[in-house]
Amino acid sequence: MVYLWIDANVVLRFLTGDPPEMARKALQLMRRAEKGEIGLRISHLVVAEIVWVLSSFYSFSKKSIAETMTSFLSAEGIFVENVDLLIQALQDMAEKNVDFVDAYLAALARTRGERVCSFDSDFARLNVRWVTPPGEG
Repeated sequence: MVYLWIDANVVLRFLTGDPPEMARKALQLMRRAEKGEIGLRISHLVVAEIVWVLSSFYSFSKKSIAETMTSFLSAEGIFVENVDLLIQALQDMAEKNVDFVDAYLAALARTRGERVCSFDSDFARLNVRWVTPPGEG
């Protein structure tokens, strides 16, 4: 099987239908992946970019983003490293009303039994041990 690393702009065209011509091409690509003709790989960095664009440019709610992206990341033909971690971060983002990157960082630290070092008190809502700089101890 041929694998392609998919960029945020392709996923965004698919999810938003905007602009229509690019959206049609993105849909064709997704259908090929669903049929098993190709595999589409997606990086966690690309997911972060998609979340940011859906939120900032398209004004999607965090709940809508979490639902849409969870469905997309779970689709046939989509191959994601750390998919469970990404889905957990999307759920935490929506449920705890925090930034996606903070939710992802907290989920990553939890899986490793480590702490987060940040000035951001949102980490208190993310069920992760966190310290403020200098982060000793």
